[in-house]
Amino acid sequence: MAAPAGLPAEAAGAECSEEALAAALADVPELARLLETDPYLKPYAPDFQRRYKRFNQTLTDIGENEGGIDRFSRGYESFGVHRCADGGLYCKEWAPGAEGVFLTGDFNDWNPFSYPYKKLDFGKWELYIPPKQNRSVLVPHGSKLKFKHSKPKKPKGLRIYESHVGISSYEGKIASYKHFTCNVLPRIKDLGYNCIQLMAIMEHAYYASFGYQITSFFAASSRYGTPEELKELVDTAHSMGITVLLDVVHSHASKNSEDGLNMFDGTESCYFHYGPRGTHLLWDSRLFAYASWEVLRFLLSNIRWWLEEYGFDGFRFDGVTSMLYHHHGIGENFSGDYHEYFGLQVDEDALTYIMLANHLVHTLYPDSVTIAEDVSGMPALCSPISQGGGGFDYRLAMAIPDKWIQLLKEYKDEDWNMGNIVYTLTNRRYLEKCIAYAESHDQALVGDKTLAFWLMDAEMYTNMSVLTPFTPVIDRGIQLHKMIRLITHALGGEGYLNFMGNEFGHPEWLDFPRKGNNESYHYARRQFHLADDDLLRYKFLNNFDRDMNKLEERCGWLSAPQAHVSEKHEDNKIIAFERASLLFIFNFHPSKSYTDYRVGTTLPGKYPFCCQ
Repeated sequence: MAAPAGLPAEAAGAECSEEALAAALADVPELARLLETDPYLKPYAPDFQRRYKRFNQTLTDIGENEGGIDRFSRGYESFGVHRCADGGLYCKEWAPGAEGVFLTGDFNDWNPFSYPYKKLDFGKWELYIPPKQNRSVLVPHGSKLKFKHSKPKKPKGLRIYESHVGISSYEGKIASYKHFTCNVLPRIKDLGYNCIQLMAIMEHAYYASFGYQITSFFAASSRYGTPEELKELVDTAHSMGITVLLDVVHSHASKNSEDGLNMFDGTESCYFHYGPRGTHLLWDSRLFAYASWEVLRFLLSNIRWWLEEYGFDGFRFDGVTSMLYHHHGIGENFSGDYHEYFGLQVDEDALTYIMLANHLVHTLYPDSVTIAEDVSGMPALCSPISQGGGGFDYRLAMAIPDKWIQLLKEYKDEDWNMGNIVYTLTNRRYLEKCIAYAESHDQALVGDKTLAFWLMDAEMYTNMSVLTPFTPVIDRGIQLHKMIRLITHALGGEGYLNFMGNEFGHPEWLDFPRKGNNESYHYARRQFHLADDDLLRYKFLNNFDRDMNKLEERCGWLSAPQAHVSEKHEDNKIIAFERASLLFIFNFHPSKSYTDYRVGTTLPGKYPFCCQ
């Protein structure tokens, strides 16, 4: 978000005394830089002071009680089930409300009482199971796969290919890690993307949840293959110079009690808040108690485990808006007024965890990338922690895909407002980087359609062959699809994201197998063969996507300062802007083209002409 759309904070009644401001500046090392960037935040200096002091105090407490965040975030090395050097098993769990803890499985014929844990202090339990008499292991386990390639450096301009392994095949089935590695990674590399964001990797019992109802946080989904095959996927991507991000879900958890964290120790408040505060009303899921010491250990260790066990290069944090506020964003229409981001509605326990997580990630691996899915536009969420900020590298520019869908659904071409388009694409906070994207995976879920299908609808079934004449619908659809992607890429942020298949105008929608569709996989797939068919026009959209990314790679507009917009002409439907020494001119007029059109430029000289 940019500065608030309404009155400045001072005019709205917010106050901060000189003494309070001086105290905040003394406590937060680089708060002065944040306030210099955005003076309207000065009345809220005590809020940044309080947030930073909570983060710093928690970090200090971890150091004094756990030997530092490095040791604290290795909880997975002692908790859970581990094989010992002698072939035995050591098991440790935190279950403060439990009266007894037992280990059961097929190795003991599911006897629920044969292996009881011993109770320790602070709600912890442990169990040691010696090896068999012949020194063989009691519970077989597969061997691990060593990584072969080093992590790539953090890209200057992030071009993200958002992916779901399970739907990555054109066949009506759940695709595998192996399939993605062999068939999809080469496509991504060829298209010029330098980063993939993997969805639905953390284990989830319900496939149709899109991976957002996590049941096992320390497990990669087995429905796509083995852990070793996921490690091979990440390693192969690294060999191609591709950064790999995990879509991490720490905003909530599945309410399943049989295979999830819910009721883990027999109470509803082990990892989660007790009572109504512990349940998300819209998602029907459980909400973490971020102030709990062991919850912090669990979540921070989970972050580190994915980085070190699988070699991920960072995270896209899902549901950050829900984490940031006690109201979880439900029923809120964020206007940009700064009062919405401070005060009692902010869950500062969750914000402290966010700061700790970003601190951990960037301390362990400075080239890691973290992205916040936040629709609220909280100021300083993507500012350094030393300034009192949240520490994310980027936030998703979530208003942009909403704007394109709104235009296609509600307005005729001649009624598109150029100024409003430019405002949406440029409305972001100075020095807080955004990931722009033209369409969201959520918009393609059942009940809605992809951008291409909104543009061309039923004619995609009959008129996408190069052997048939261009119809007005297909001609308009293909050209607008290109223009929407390019202007979003060039003007909308400091990074760009595309959901798999949308680069070639994937038709129809997404729908996972469920009772309502007779468990069909027909819409839970990506039809890459459409882009590979030389007789279909999908290839033109696919090739444009490649050219667009390659041009950005060469010219670097994503890492350049924000664009200078020189024209947004409502009658002519022209938008012109400059970025990275390139001049972009878009003609959105549905019926007029122009010759000898004049626009102003900051730099004189000759500009090579490129038209798509």
